[in-house]
Amino acid sequence: MLRRSFLAGLCLAASVGLAPALAQDTVRIGLILPMTGASSTTGKQAEAAIRLFMQQNGTTVAGKKIELILKDDTGVADTTKRIAQELIVNDKVNVLMGFGLTPLALAVAPLATQAKVPQIVTAAATAIITEQSPFIVRTSFTLPQATVPMAEWAAKNGVKKVVTLVTDYGPGIDAEKAFVERFAKDGGTVVESLRVPLRNPDFSPFLQRVRDASPDAVFVFVPSGFGSTFMKQFAERGLDKAGIRLLATGDVTDDDQLNEMGDTALGVINTHHYSAAHPSPENKAFVEAFRKANNGMRPNFMAVGAYDGINLVYKALEKTKGNTDGTALVDAMKGMSWTSVRGPVTIDPETRDIIQDIYIRKVEKVNGELWNVEFAKIEQVKDPVKAAKKP
Repeated sequence: MLRRSFLAGLCLAASVGLAPALAQDTVRIGLILPMTGASSTTGKQAEAAIRLFMQQNGTTVAGKKIELILKDDTGVADTTKRIAQELIVNDKVNVLMGFGLTPLALAVAPLATQAKVPQIVTAAATAIITEQSPFIVRTSFTLPQATVPMAEWAAKNGVKKVVTLVTDYGPGIDAEKAFVERFAKDGGTVVESLRVPLRNPDFSPFLQRVRDASPDAVFVFVPSGFGSTFMKQFAERGLDKAGIRLLATGDVTDDDQLNEMGDTALGVINTHHYSAAHPSPENKAFVEAFRKANNGMRPNFMAVGAYDGINLVYKALEKTKGNTDGTALVDAMKGMSWTSVRGPVTIDPETRDIIQDIYIRKVEKVNGELWNVEFAKIEQVKDPVKAAKKP
């Protein structure tokens, strides 16, 4: 096994070493997404957004043709890693992009480092991801980024006792830790912390434990695509009628599924970096174009992470004048700022995470549809985990 791993590494290194000599006029982007399986909505949203951007902005940048190579990893980390290696070795991709869940992004990080290929994370949100390779740049968000403002809001608005309920993997653990620490610092009490399995989750027994604890509120994180199931079971267990407030990150009230949740979702307070109801002219144009191109589908935060991800690649290529060297591209991305459909954003030059506004929202019905309506904003939030590590 060691010999096979060593030989595979030699093959990868050799193929990467040949890449500059090829002097390609085409920039190949390997897009790895869960197009099937439990997280398929993430893949569909991300692909649709990238294709929309390319339709709007063309497929040529700095004299180079952009070629998109889409691969379905089904949300399985071993598959993601195999696909990434094939894209690097066989397809000679210049950029890897996508990564719908944290384990998928982490599986590819060593390959990105070894091959010196930029890895643009447009979805996965565990704080540590960008620390795993100097070639990772993130255009999504981190869970602590979205969670700390939720804890602060709760403490300031009469919430004294909370149960946390999160999906049991990296982002959920990040969300739990960030909420507990901040809420306690502001004088609140977390009476119980519950973790639900990522695979085939059944929220019902955990929701019963929440009801039995009788907190003022339950703080919830579930991955994109799981919110509708959670909200249905929240109502079935009668938590909405028991007077237990639902506080969440925006993953729960995902724009892609919000209308499916029904009136149970009305009044849910949540924090996130993007709402399809964001009132900027840039976002109104984006939502209209996205829906027109995708049979009326509403874009969610996964779409925006991908839309900004491909935009970042275009901007970096413009800055390098078409130079596809991985180090040059990542250096070009560091510190880059632009007006996204979500608001002003910057790639932190030190952490390669995104700096962005976080919005406090309430689910409201407008013209017969449910929307995450923003009512407050925390400007230019950095990932608080990495910020806390600085001396």
